[in-house]
Amino acid sequence: MNAEVTTFIETIQEPWQRELCAGLRETVRGAVPDVQERIQYKKPHFLKNGKYAAVIGTSKDAVSFTIFNAAGLELPAGRFDGPPERKTMKLKRGDAFDAAQLTALVGQAAAGL
Repeated sequence: MNAEVTTFIETIQEPWQRELCAGLRETVRGAVPDVQERIQYKKPHFLKNGKYAAVIGTSKDAVSFTIFNAAGLELPAGRFDGPPERKTMKLKRGDAFDAAQLTALVGQAAAGL
């Protein structure tokens, strides 16, 4: 685990955002066992073979989670937005995500990297 990513998550002010980010990180780590982590553009990025697999972002009232290489994925209706090659899910306070489903989606997308 990358210390910069750990620090990024630990220093998020809103507890609900910190919890979501930590859960999303664990989901990516479970989906892509050999994932590389780094902070880039002030956000945690997750890479496989030097290519983006996922990224976590925070804003004032949301946590965003982007899956790259997403063109072939069958995503849950209404949950993700964006162009075919990358899909983003926005989570607000009180929202949850299906870790098993997200692990499968990230794993499927990262398999092609």
